[in-house]
Amino acid sequence: MVALEPIVAGRIRIYACGPTVYGRIHVGNARPFVVFSQLKRFLVSEGYAVQFVSNVTDINDKIYAAALQAGVGSAELARDMTAAYIADTDALGLGRPDQEPLASETIGPIVSLIERLVDDGHAYAADGDVYFSVRDYPNYGELSHRDVDQMDQGEGLEGAGRKRDPRDFALWKGLKEGEDTSWDSPWGWGRPGWHIECSAMAEEELGLEIEIHGGGSDLLFPHHENEAAQTFAARGEPLAQLWMHNGMVRLESEKMSKSIGNVFVLHKALERFGRDSLLMYFCGAHYRQPMEFDDGRLAEAGAQCARIREAARRLVDGPSPEWSASLREQFAEALANDFNAPRALAVVFDWVREANRGDAATVGNADLREMLDVFGLANLLEPEAEAPPEEIVELAQERETARVGREFARADALRDEIAARGWQVRDGPDGPELFPLR
Repeated sequence: MVALEPIVAGRIRIYACGPTVYGRIHVGNARPFVVFSQLKRFLVSEGYAVQFVSNVTDINDKIYAAALQAGVGSAELARDMTAAYIADTDALGLGRPDQEPLASETIGPIVSLIERLVDDGHAYAADGDVYFSVRDYPNYGELSHRDVDQMDQGEGLEGAGRKRDPRDFALWKGLKEGEDTSWDSPWGWGRPGWHIECSAMAEEELGLEIEIHGGGSDLLFPHHENEAAQTFAARGEPLAQLWMHNGMVRLESEKMSKSIGNVFVLHKALERFGRDSLLMYFCGAHYRQPMEFDDGRLAEAGAQCARIREAARRLVDGPSPEWSASLREQFAEALANDFNAPRALAVVFDWVREANRGDAATVGNADLREMLDVFGLANLLEPEAEAPPEEIVELAQERETARVGREFARADALRDEIAARGWQVRDGPDGPELFPLR
């Protein structure tokens, strides 16, 4: 394990690779947003000044393909899906990254970085494309610990005839038939490759030797390997000190993926389970481990939220008891040790158990509030909202009848109508519950 050592005392920079916006994001896409947002909240609670950057990839092959299939322009699709991504992640209530650069607005720095690589002999132009020469960089593979001869960039046959080596990867792609957006460059009209986008955006916003660079474990190779190689080759300095990779969210034991089709989109998950249960679910596994997404685990997360809400009814605002400080310390130690959220969450419930042993009505909840706030769950201590109107209750009952009768289309339509009226219906272990939309 590598220790976190800020270059400037008290300041930490985090860059997390964001989504490629060709469709609504799913729960798996949301996991890095949650992990690194919570990491920032923890570091801020420990007194650090944190700059958190998460990009949006709005130039990509997948966007061209999805736009063509939908019969819309690729720029229009990217704009719409970027707006949807922001709305969906706003609903998580964790705040936004400090900067969210778009690849389409970073073309200048991207082109400059590619020019530097070409000038220094680390990259070469070929018929309008530009490729990074993998074998020219002796440390290639050090991040993912892979043998360079066994590596496949995943670019298929695209550019195969123009590459000097099949392991080389694209930095710039010349304009192809069917692509409706492009930018001018020293190599002709085209657009950047995926990997160079993040190197340029990260450096533009945060500089070099970023303390933490993160993303899903599926990005370790080739994306992060290529980012690390091209930045060091161009600048002679590492892009990042620490690389953090969150595990995949799996549905029916397979990685949740739009390409496979086994996805549960985030906005539907929020409607069905609620943001509190979803955040609690994410806290239930170490960030490096994969997670299974199913009704049972979300019901368990909902029950944990209910347990804290029940305890909150008997607690008071104000200073915490003496034993609380020790637990608050254990909470911080758990997160300081490779951001162990499950261990920290266990401390939260140790706190609740300790409070319940005595006269909870006299126990101040300041430490508990601080701990929950790191996870974005301090709202569990707030008084519960007013009861739903009778017409909303009736709609929820109609929906439950339709659901039990396997009239799923009608059940979904009623759920959407309830949401349109400002309420959320969640299917819990004791039946459906209603909560106001925040």
